[in-house]
Amino acid sequence: MHTILPYERWNQYYNSSLDEKSPFAGKQYNYDLYSENIYGYYIDPAWDFFGSETLYMKVLFVDYKLGFAVLEMIGEWNDAINNDIMQFKRNILEHMMDFGINKFAIICENVFNFHGSDDCYYEEWFEEVEEGWVAGINLRDHVIDEMKNFNIDNYINMSGSLQDLEKWRTLTPARFYDLVNGLITRRLAM
Repeated sequence: MHTILPYERWNQYYNSSLDEKSPFAGKQYNYDLYSENIYGYYIDPAWDFFGSETLYMKVLFVDYKLGFAVLEMIGEWNDAINNDIMQFKRNILEHMMDFGINKFAIICENVFNFHGSDDCYYEEWFEEVEEGWVAGINLRDHVIDEMKNFNIDNYINMSGSLQDLEKWRTLTPARFYDLVNGLITRRLAM
């Protein structure tokens, strides 16, 4: 797991440690020291801890004018034991929503498992984004199935064309926003 890095190409557009509105504003990274781990497997120091022992994240991009954020996740999303969605919502999402972010693209290709509990925090998040949306991008099939078992798909747009965005790394953040927003808008119009 230590070889899996958060996507770096967009660093030229955005750096969460330099954004005074970011939950990670001012964070100093030591790329020589691997101290964080998930189940005993060290992860790259570029991943950010937000309160979960099994799930880490990276804010890849934020556009406050559009109200749009791209977050990348790694690990096991475990609501059953660690209540990861509560940690994620309270420590990251609510902070971002305070600054007008209401469209969230969550890159989940490095989320290896999901263990659900209930959907209360997802429902709360869904209601709070109002005119916005939440999109789960590139989830693994078994993770989608497990999320659907807990009705998370009622609150996070997932499946279909959102799971086939392997080319997202070739896009600029603006083009990525246009693509995801277009897909979500078409879904909501149906």
